[in-house]
Amino acid sequence: MNIYERNFNRLVKLNIINQEGALQFKEAFKIQNKGYMDLNLDLLRCENKDSYVIAMAHNYEQHGDTMCDPDMEIKIFPKNKMIEALTFQQDNFNIYQEVYQGDKVNLQLKKELNSFLELWLKNLIDQGFKLDSDKGEYWGLRA
Repeated sequence: MNIYERNFNRLVKLNIINQEGALQFKEAFKIQNKGYMDLNLDLLRCENKDSYVIAMAHNYEQHGDTMCDPDMEIKIFPKNKMIEALTFQQDNFNIYQEVYQGDKVNLQLKKELNSFLELWLKNLIDQGFKLDSDKGEYWGLRA
């Protein structure tokens, strides 16, 4: 099993997606876990019938500004049961990184971001995060 498949399985454990790769929230969701920063989830876009992109972030407020700590865009491939890190943002260090820029792929960054995502997802599982619609908070839903 490769890192993309392991990370897919970790999103399943967090109940963010189901075994088939379908999102377990509609548009946006906040997972609350006492003692930790909320985990914010947003559906960003469906690129085609075979993939979609979500954002996953911890945020805090500093001097009235919302700060990412961190924020990642993640592409989900339900048919292949794989996910891939696309971006990483860490505001307190003024970092913003993109794996794909136009037709160029930064392979070293791709490896680093997927490894970081693997560790972050493992930590979230170990900390007891899990999407539960009765304990979290939906927002931004369209009528």
